[in-house]
Amino acid sequence: MLSPQELERYARHIVLHEIGGPGQQALKQARVLVVGAGGLGAPALLYLAAAGVGTLGVIDDDAVALSNLQRQVIHGTPEIGEPKVQSAAAAIRRLNPHVTVHTHAARLAAANALALIGRYDVVADGSDNFATRYLVADACFFAKKPLVTAAVGIFDGTLTTLRAHERKADGTPNPTYRCLFPEPPPPGTVPACAEAGILGALTGVLGSLMALEVIREIVGFGEGLVGRLLMFDARAMRFETLQYAWDPSNPLSGEHPTIKDLSLHA
Repeated sequence: MLSPQELERYARHIVLHEIGGPGQQALKQARVLVVGAGGLGAPALLYLAAAGVGTLGVIDDDAVALSNLQRQVIHGTPEIGEPKVQSAAAAIRRLNPHVTVHTHAARLAAANALALIGRYDVVADGSDNFATRYLVADACFFAKKPLVTAAVGIFDGTLTTLRAHERKADGTPNPTYRCLFPEPPPPGTVPACAEAGILGALTGVLGSLMALEVIREIVGFGEGLVGRLLMFDARAMRFETLQYAWDPSNPLSGEHPTIKDLSLHA
């Protein structure tokens, strides 16, 4: 049940027909793991906490640096040098004491991914490298967990939702991350943000959209992003949507799968 304080805190949600009391209760009962407390994870964590997601997990092995603060809005100048998960947890508790925060000061790896992801209902991936994105996507497939995943370039960003462990109404499997991006680009071809730069507010847009999509997945309203890639161009201020489908040749859930576990990520 929602306490009187929670009823007041979430009043603007509760009056929404699409959320209401039952939807807010679903948010309170939900457990969401956010991978990365950086540019994407920072706004996602703040909005998920503000929305009343009952349990938030955050995994990150990095510490807050001065150069992070241009975009990683969950951290502040006094937190420079602190573990990002510790800084993020403190900010979440200040924002909403009704939220339980679990911190995982580690790097997601093949050895810990399934056990960690298995403790949550939904995963939101805001990692900043291809190795982690593919690991998270494969792990969510094996753990049978929905995944909301976002990525940003210098002036562009993408967002999609994966329920690769489920099938559509016609019996066709939902697409995997590997159906959309069969393999990562060769090392060195995509510069890191430290080299190429990144527009700080862009990560705010995509991180907020990631939180919105997680909320929609939990409450169950609107048209989700399964099989759709939302693309944002910050130069033109334009959104576009690309549809994609299950690839029978994908190595994870295709007709002849070759990936049977997470050993290739070890």
